[in-house]
Amino acid sequence: MRTFEARGGARMPRLGLGTWRMGERAADAADEVAALQRGFDLGMTLVDTAEMYGNGGAEEIVAQALRGRRDDVFVVSKVLPGNASRRGTLRAAERSLRRLGIDCIDLYLLHWRSGAHPVSQTLEAFEELRTQGKIRHYGVSNFDVADMEDMDAHPHAARVCANQVYYTLDKRGIERNLLPWCQKRKIAVMAYSPLDQGQLPVRDALRTVAARHDARVEQVVLAWTLRNAGMVTVVKAVRRAHVDANAAAWELDLNEEDLQAIDAAYPRPSRDVPLATA
Repeated sequence: MRTFEARGGARMPRLGLGTWRMGERAADAADEVAALQRGFDLGMTLVDTAEMYGNGGAEEIVAQALRGRRDDVFVVSKVLPGNASRRGTLRAAERSLRRLGIDCIDLYLLHWRSGAHPVSQTLEAFEELRTQGKIRHYGVSNFDVADMEDMDAHPHAARVCANQVYYTLDKRGIERNLLPWCQKRKIAVMAYSPLDQGQLPVRDALRTVAARHDARVEQVVLAWTLRNAGMVTVVKAVRRAHVDANAAAWELDLNEEDLQAIDAAYPRPSRDVPLATA
């Protein structure tokens, strides 16, 4: 599975596994663990979770999936904005580490910008966690360009290596300003909900491209998000067939004709638009 090296040496797989809505029902736990492990087996060795997901339950699902595989998997988790004071971030990280059953989180993100706690406090905590060896790298999520620029004035901002944002075919606003801003600085843009949580309008052009490649529509969408070298895509699946199909998106090579057809059906916005969020 191909990787991207962001600034600070953070090398992460470009197609990973999401865990939103996992860890909410004990009856689903075995299937969720099996899905993650199947993804690891297929080379999708980035797993994205958060303390918010299932009130920590998703991190516990990840812990089960990681047994015997920790060295092979790039683990991403997030601190809630309400916990993102300096001291609160340190405590939240310790809780996540315990739930995950690991000594170090590979990439720790601020889930979204908080009005209660300055980003400077969060970055100071991130840097302390990094020097303690409890996280390897850190970043943010749901930050638009103005947020990134505000943060960039802080000394520790130079180590911010990722920004996780909502990005799919009908939510392309990041392409105007945010994506180029991050690419210029070697900050990985991590696309979450690339399939638009199952709500993406499937237009004829998308079906035509999928038929041309004997592929599923979902595979075309994932391959489209991966066309940018600095993009990391995180997708959730619980059924084995869906995990297999998602992993196979790497084998789909969209050509210029495909990309032009997709652009015509799902055009980039002609003006700046607010950052999409889940």
